[in-house]
Amino acid sequence: NFTWQWSNFKDALSLYDAPFLRSFYYAGIATLIALAIGYPLAYAIAFKGGRWKNAMLFAVVAPFFTTYLIRTIAWETILSDQSPVVHALQTVGLVSSSGRVLATGSAVIAGITYNFLPFMVLPIYASLERVDESLIEAAKDLYASSRHAFLRVTLPLSLPGIVAGTLLTFIPAVGDYINAFFLGSPSNHMIGNVIQGLYLTQRDYPAAAALSFVLMALIMVAVFIYIRFAGSEALMGEEAVGA
Repeated sequence: NFTWQWSNFKDALSLYDAPFLRSFYYAGIATLIALAIGYPLAYAIAFKGGRWKNAMLFAVVAPFFTTYLIRTIAWETILSDQSPVVHALQTVGLVSSSGRVLATGSAVIAGITYNFLPFMVLPIYASLERVDESLIEAAKDLYASSRHAFLRVTLPLSLPGIVAGTLLTFIPAVGDYINAFFLGSPSNHMIGNVIQGLYLTQRDYPAAAALSFVLMALIMVAVFIYIRFAGSEALMGEEAVGA
């Protein structure tokens, strides 16, 4: 039976604080990595793609032709101890010769980044595609360097895509449990894994519901703070180009 008990919410904040913090940490790092990869990729598609633009966009969305679960299991093989990828990382010194990648937090973050990267690329690409290139040319005509034209024109006009992409990546990543289950170890489990265990294994529905409610509330607070920091103008696409 579902009953409203404050003890469930108290336990959510006291007993499961580590999975909560781990979830926000993994999701935050994965979002930053996705932004670092996704923005240059979206920029290249929008401004340098040419006749290959459609093919590049197809390559971005191609992973969606397979299910989320299959993509994650594929990464389990890619990051296994005997895989060429791990051997290459060991060769260049990024991983010790006796170290491993699978069943670590790095593997979980890598899986989250890969699975949600298209959600970062597509909104940024949509914003960049709407940038009037005549504004960039006008800035260069006024003796702005390519770097300054990007920082003062292109980047401000693409902020709506950045905000949308980070939200579309961060929000589902916080509640994800597939990557931590297949690519991590029990010490890397996120709050989604805890909720799954409470609901499906222990059948402690009130505790699972309380954790879900607390997770939703924390995500809403994080989103509110982020939007306040980024500015409502950026979210609505009303950011003015700097002089």
